[in-house]
Amino acid sequence: MDLVLCTRNPGKLAELAALLPAAYRVLGPDQVGVAHELPETGDTLEANAVQKARWVYDRCGLPCIADDTGLEVDALGGAPGVHSARYAGEGRDPQANMRKLLRAMEGRSDRTARFRTVIALVADGREHLFQGVAEGRILTAPRGTGGFGYDPLFAPEGEDRSFAEMSAAEKNRISHRARATAALLLHLRAATAG
Repeated sequence: MDLVLCTRNPGKLAELAALLPAAYRVLGPDQVGVAHELPETGDTLEANAVQKARWVYDRCGLPCIADDTGLEVDALGGAPGVHSARYAGEGRDPQANMRKLLRAMEGRSDRTARFRTVIALVADGREHLFQGVAEGRILTAPRGTGGFGYDPLFAPEGEDRSFAEMSAAEKNRISHRARATAALLLHLRAATAG
């Protein structure tokens, strides 16, 4: 089965592709003739995921999945949340985003946070949503060189290491994206079995 992953983020594309079984041929937007920037104007993770998947589906007709992920920090009232990628500005600079987050967290003892991923599937004209959450905490300084985005600042529950200090396989066993993808796969298997 062909699935179009509606993202231009190479880290997300690689991570999602690694989470899907070989029975699914993963295509990027460029491979199905969608070369434009994907829209992302919603005010929730759910709205952004559906918007991206629907936009690509309307142009290629193949089953499309899109995710939106936010880092929700309790001490910041859930920020940066839906604005995680653009937290420090429209440039989507991960280093600038991490610096801004660390400044906002200075002197705060409550460092609890979660990554939340929402995956939208648009297939046969219908929309489905799947969610995954990884609880954890914000570290006081970046650690590790793997992953992408805020991974160097986020230590998942039960771990002393950041996501960026884990191998891709280790992260993929416990991440928010892995949990949302597992829910998506259950749905896809049920749909193809029925």
